[in-house]
Amino acid sequence: MAKLKITRATGDVSEYQITPAIEYAFEKHFNGSFHKIFREREMQSDVYWLAWESIRRSGEVVKPFGEEFLESLAKVEVTEDDPNG
Repeated sequence: MAKLKITRATGDVSEYQITPAIEYAFEKHFNGSFHKIFREREMQSDVYWLAWESIRRSGEVVKPFGEEFLESLAKVEVTEDDPNG
């Protein structure tokens, strides 16, 4: 399963699984298939939206998605779980 490695502007690093619920929220928000949208649009802002949704769903209070939220990020990486542990 894919996950996000989020580095905040403060230097804090956290990881979040891209769960089925997050994929579903993405599809509802962007009105299309999760994988198709990433293949066709190839927009980093879609990854940032996933980061925002992941953080929000974790229970942390976050600013609405937009420039203020994005300024709190230093880097967002999409990684895969290592199947070998």
